[in-house]
Amino acid sequence: MLRFFLHYGIHFLVPVLIAFVFFKENRFRILCILWAGILIDIDHLLASPIFDADRCSINFHPLHSYWAMAVYIFLTIIKKTRIVGIALLIHILADVTDCLLID
Repeated sequence: MLRFFLHYGIHFLVPVLIAFVFFKENRFRILCILWAGILIDIDHLLASPIFDADRCSINFHPLHSYWAMAVYIFLTIIKKTRIVGIALLIHILADVTDCLLID
């Protein structure tokens, strides 16, 4: 139960905190972009089974690979892609937390 709440709390509540604390002028637009970071889970369609609760996504799915994470970090450096990079890194943080709590 803790694993579920932490995983989805990071996916959905951390973006709310970031948008409302750091981006007051455009908070709703930023929030939508941050929530869109969950779209990298599209790479789960390449796996069989598509969803496995006991599988760690990190370095298993292509968009969850260490190389992809390096790109996400790079995106945070460029001002025009910074929010997208943050969104993707929040997603990775949620998945890392999930991996650490797998029984």
